[in-house]
Amino acid sequence: MAFTRAQKQTVLQDLDEKIDRQKAIIFIDFTGLKVKDFSNLRKKIKAVGDELKVVKKTLMEIAFKKAKIEADPKEMPGEIALVFGYKDGMGPAKTIYQFSKENEHLKILGGFFEDKFRTAEDIIVLAQLPSKEELLAKLLGTISAPVSNFVRVLQGNIKGLITVLAKAKT
Repeated sequence: MAFTRAQKQTVLQDLDEKIDRQKAIIFIDFTGLKVKDFSNLRKKIKAVGDELKVVKKTLMEIAFKKAKIEADPKEMPGEIALVFGYKDGMGPAKTIYQFSKENEHLKILGGFFEDKFRTAEDIIVLAQLPSKEELLAKLLGTISAPVSNFVRVLQGNIKGLITVLAKAKT
């Protein structure tokens, strides 16, 4: 079914608003993906505060030119969906990467992150990196390790002294 001019304008306005709010856009090819799997993907993405949108390539191209995003959707193969990351730039990439490992029909085509177009390989590498929270937890563990080890060593000396005194008493 063809869109009317008014419907296209509505889609473009919605797409413009999403592009203005985004921190990252991931392009995926969902050719061959079952409707049930696509719905599950949409729910997973929505659960983390991001959004999946299917738009015609010509409308994508118009919106990208307006937003000065250097990506040509017409050169991308298959049926394209856009995943907008609003909170964290790489949050949607992690979600999509995990889903693509479970389902071979979903392919990452690339993405727009930090005002630059990234290839699929770049997006996959970024998706495999630990999250900010994981890195902070590792840093905290590394910082607290010397103090914790020092306390254990001191406790060991005190326990040894108590054991010697207990044996000498009997």
